[in-house]
Amino acid sequence: MEEKKTLSRSLGSRHIQMIAIGGAIGTGLFLGSGEAIHKSGPSIIFSYLITGLFCFLMMRAIGELLLSDTTKHSFLEFIRQYLGNRAEFVTGWAYWFCWITLAMADLTASGIYIKYWFPIIPQWLSALVILLILVTVNFVNVKLFGEMESGFSMIKVIAIIVLVVVGIGMAIFKLPVGSGNAGFSNLISHGGMFPTGISGFLMSFQMVVFAFVGIEMVGITAGETKNPELNLPRAINSVPIRIGLFYVGAMVAIMSVYPWNQITTDISPFVQVFSGIGIKGAAGILNFVVLTASLSATNSCLFSTSRTLYGLSAKGNAPKKMSLVGNNGVPIWSLMFSSVALLVIVLLNYVMPASVFSLIATISTINFIIVWIVLLWTHVVYRHQTKHLGKYQMPGYPYTNYLSLIFFIGILILLLVISSTRLAMIFTIAFWIMLIVVYSILKKQKK
Repeated sequence: MEEKKTLSRSLGSRHIQMIAIGGAIGTGLFLGSGEAIHKSGPSIIFSYLITGLFCFLMMRAIGELLLSDTTKHSFLEFIRQYLGNRAEFVTGWAYWFCWITLAMADLTASGIYIKYWFPIIPQWLSALVILLILVTVNFVNVKLFGEMESGFSMIKVIAIIVLVVVGIGMAIFKLPVGSGNAGFSNLISHGGMFPTGISGFLMSFQMVVFAFVGIEMVGITAGETKNPELNLPRAINSVPIRIGLFYVGAMVAIMSVYPWNQITTDISPFVQVFSGIGIKGAAGILNFVVLTASLSATNSCLFSTSRTLYGLSAKGNAPKKMSLVGNNGVPIWSLMFSSVALLVIVLLNYVMPASVFSLIATISTINFIIVWIVLLWTHVVYRHQTKHLGKYQMPGYPYTNYLSLIFFIGILILLLVISSTRLAMIFTIAFWIMLIVVYSILKKQKK
């Protein structure tokens, strides 16, 4: 009998580090941060710090789970072990839906970004070509995916570092910008750190949390990582540094160059800062950066969804074919299924308005938050059942677990209260209930 092929362990330390960085930097930082600053002012810096802290704790919980048993390929297997088969089925398919819907929005956005340079190219055609290229790359082997994702992440990192260095430099030397001067005093001289009050500060969390979705993707790469005991802790432990530099650093730099009430919402604050210092073609440069961010999200989707289906199939929660692995160590049928699901977006570009994609992206983000809550609770159950703990442990357990759970549940309550996100929240609750019902029906059929 032919030996069953398994996932390839081809991702090295550099790949895991860059995938972790890519997961923490989305288009929300480049494009959506202007509106977030406009609504909350400098207090958004605290929002990023607080959210970043709880995301780091969530990552530490995932890390402890993964390193407690390196024979498991992803966090879904731990959900099954500690919360049961139903929890794995529901969470796994919800996680697949998270990435598919997020990538649908990003794939459509990619077509819009390309039209900036080539307005005559139909949006659906750009989306189709991009999808075919990324699917081909993912089919070749895991290492090629890692190299491409590393390249995408590097472009985003360079753009942010340049912004931070230039912005901080302008603030130190108080260079003239527009009708005023850059300077750190801009952070507090226009209404203080909380110019829109506590309500504006709380409202900022819905936008800030959206920027962190995908950070847990490191937990899906575990099965294809060389030396996970060394590489996973490195990637996870670097999260605070990345949050401090990329998010907090970017916000401080932007609002030091321009006071928060001078940040416009019709263009990216990155464009506004680069244009303010005289960089020609700032809009074109940023368009390239956000295009790579969208390509990165779609690329990550193909990887994470195919591995999610592989894990579900291995335990009987998805069709058996989904666990078939090719000679290159890639789950072939899982990747094909996710690719076909994304192909639907090419057709939807003809008929679906942009407002629907905004709703889909919000639904996707809410699902991510619920998955994070499930992972934190899985870690709590694991600690209750395990006597012999490994070296890599969740700091401050159990208090940090429960504080993290309270924080993320609080965000969900906030999203239910806010009128603009209430519909997405109600839809997501209905979606999870539907998955539970589907599982019950399938279980009865198997009997």
